[in-house]
Amino acid sequence: QVQLVESGGGLVQAGGSLRLSCAASGRTFSSGAMGWFRQAPGKEREFVAVVSWNGVSTHYADSVKGRFTISRDNAKNTVYLQMNNLKPEDTAVYYCAADQGLSLSGFRLRQGLIGYWGQGTQVTVSS
Repeated sequence: QVQLVESGGGLVQAGGSLRLSCAASGRTFSSGAMGWFRQAPGKEREFVAVVSWNGVSTHYADSVKGRFTISRDNAKNTVYLQMNNLKPEDTAVYYCAADQGLSLSGFRLRQGLIGYWGQGTQVTVSS
């Protein structure tokens, strides 16, 4: 059984930092894309960031560029999201996702095709 388990969420003041982790078990994603989405109350789930299988290529949502950094450790089957200079509008449930076959653009634009999702971790940024 494949599982993606997120950790690292919490409550932080505006301007602060958090680091999310997502550990995969049950299969390896070392040749596929891994990334993050988020969903704020009353809003649709939106793309945040994605990283290629080798960690070389990344895509970010415009709203997080320059503040968030995605990375991965294939030896640990884990993807990370370093979030700096957090803003109240970053408050959301953050979901890890992984897929073996999608391109980075496909991962970003067609989330309905992503094969595996985590349960989510809450990030709350106070003003």
